[in-house]
Amino acid sequence: MNRLKMLGLILIATGMLLPLADPILAQDKAMDVARHKQDIEKIEAQSKYSAFGSPAWGAGLGAGLVIIGAGLGFGRIGAAALESMARQPETAGRVQTAMIIIGALLEGATFFALIICIQAAGKA
Repeated sequence: MNRLKMLGLILIATGMLLPLADPILAQDKAMDVARHKQDIEKIEAQSKYSAFGSPAWGAGLGAGLVIIGAGLGFGRIGAAALESMARQPETAGRVQTAMIIIGALLEGATFFALIICIQAAGKA
């Protein structure tokens, strides 16, 4: 019980003294905010783009979407080819040839899109 009373007295004393210290702390915070605001304005004036508006962010996002799309495309090609080979084993050679041609075209489109993304990032 004594500890509980002591804790209550400490909380009451802290609550009474805290408003006295608040104006002193607020003055330092206001000066810090003003200094930081000036620094931020200088940095924004020097930078050409904001953090999320730069071409590097768009290029990275585009490259990620290209890789995801290519992975899904290759997966669909492989799944469809294996399914058709399983249904008709005598056409496996023609299906495999068609699969390789389609895969090569998809790979070419993927590399083209990645090069465009890399060039966009280089201009940032």
